[in-house]
Amino acid sequence: MKILVTGATGGVGRLVVDELLALGATDVRALTVNPARAGLPPQVEAVRGYLGRPETLPAALAGVDRMYLAPLVETNEQVCRLAAAAGVRRIVDMAGAKGDHWQVIEDGVEACGVPFVHLEPGEFMTNSGIWSAQIAAGDVVRDGYGDVANAPIALEDIAAVAARCLLEEGHEGHSYELTGPQSLTRRERVLEIGAALGRELTYVDLPHDELVEQLTLAMGEYGGWYADGLRQMVGHPQVAVQTVAELTGRPGITFAAWARDNTDMFQ
Repeated sequence: MKILVTGATGGVGRLVVDELLALGATDVRALTVNPARAGLPPQVEAVRGYLGRPETLPAALAGVDRMYLAPLVETNEQVCRLAAAAGVRRIVDMAGAKGDHWQVIEDGVEACGVPFVHLEPGEFMTNSGIWSAQIAAGDVVRDGYGDVANAPIALEDIAAVAARCLLEEGHEGHSYELTGPQSLTRRERVLEIGAALGRELTYVDLPHDELVEQLTLAMGEYGGWYADGLRQMVGHPQVAVQTVAELTGRPGITFAAWARDNTDMFQ
């Protein structure tokens, strides 16, 4: 069974490659823009291509049975059609909550007719990197909506679920909401980072407009979108689900554990 991992040097895709190998997969092909510099394990077949340029994909799709599909909205529909034409028999896609910006990923996959598994992770723990410059510079984090709570997920947990959905039977047709194991406010997440660093951090709430201005510096055009999303979550905390534990047989990675493993991000 040949498995193609797209976005194989990205944050999740690279971890999917590792997880597949750990689970015993022996025929893994990885899509990357530069195979020579990808740094992939030697037993992985690295092929040149990019989802944003569908004309580069036919050779990569040849002979593929199952595919992990990284999210790229702009060309998703065309990529899915190419996968179907190439004979791919299962697509495991990473999208997001149903109805949001990433819905077109799921729509494109379903429209192409290939059996699918939808992965719907919430916010990534790595998004906490938006505080890294402030934490490296001092003990005050100026942010917003400090009491808004969600259940961010570690990239490793997304990859662990993706690999199992590629290798195992019984997942086709399912949509899996994925979160971390606990819901935390933004203020609590900053405190967890401080504990991992051995420092006492202070969280300062900013008015909405100031938050947008600050986030725009870090996130560009998505700053306003992100701030608006936080405002909509006021009074509506995200509830953690246990899908990761149910599908992998191990507890999901806690934010505290992630912070301890990633202190270099904040120093």
